[in-house]
Amino acid sequence: MTKEYELRTPLKKEEVVHLRVGDVLYISGEVFTSRDRTQRLILEAKDKGELPFSFKGLIEFHAGPIVRRKNSGWEIVSIGPTTSFRMELEEYAFVKEMDIAGVVGKGGMGEKTREACKEFKAFYGVLPGGVAALLSKKVNRIMGVYWLEELGVPEAMWHLEVKDLGPITVVIDAFGNDLYEDLRRRVGENLSRVLKSLEG
Repeated sequence: MTKEYELRTPLKKEEVVHLRVGDVLYISGEVFTSRDRTQRLILEAKDKGELPFSFKGLIEFHAGPIVRRKNSGWEIVSIGPTTSFRMELEEYAFVKEMDIAGVVGKGGMGEKTREACKEFKAFYGVLPGGVAALLSKKVNRIMGVYWLEELGVPEAMWHLEVKDLGPITVVIDAFGNDLYEDLRRRVGENLSRVLKSLEG
């Protein structure tokens, strides 16, 4: 039976291990945006001891926001999840090295992410697409932006304070269970049964 949780970052491992595939989350607190190029720069900064803040227990949000200038700072106009599988190559190392609690994005992830979630007690969740303007209302403030000149607005790392970011559906839990993989397996089994019945 799936459950609904309201969680605040930084998350403890004990909170993450209670989550199961299909559970629905609303996240408040600190999150940060990241994409493939961003991940590499964050990992390099960690190697140099130059991280701008602690990532432990935070949520990595695969997103490329649209922003505009407001007074002396920035304002999020829209922020929706981007396709997460682009980050599959680096995700195991990223979860391991940054000690994050979870990853949020769009679509499925692969074996590296499943292993990372299982080994380091993290989760992967998805947000609905097509609601980027609505999700921008979940951002209370921009706490910082990093690598803006090198990467540009969409791929820069935006450090955000959010309130009730969601609904996030847990797709991979801390035990390596994968909602999408299980669905693919069951569809394949059903298809095989149908094909066999037709052959008979």
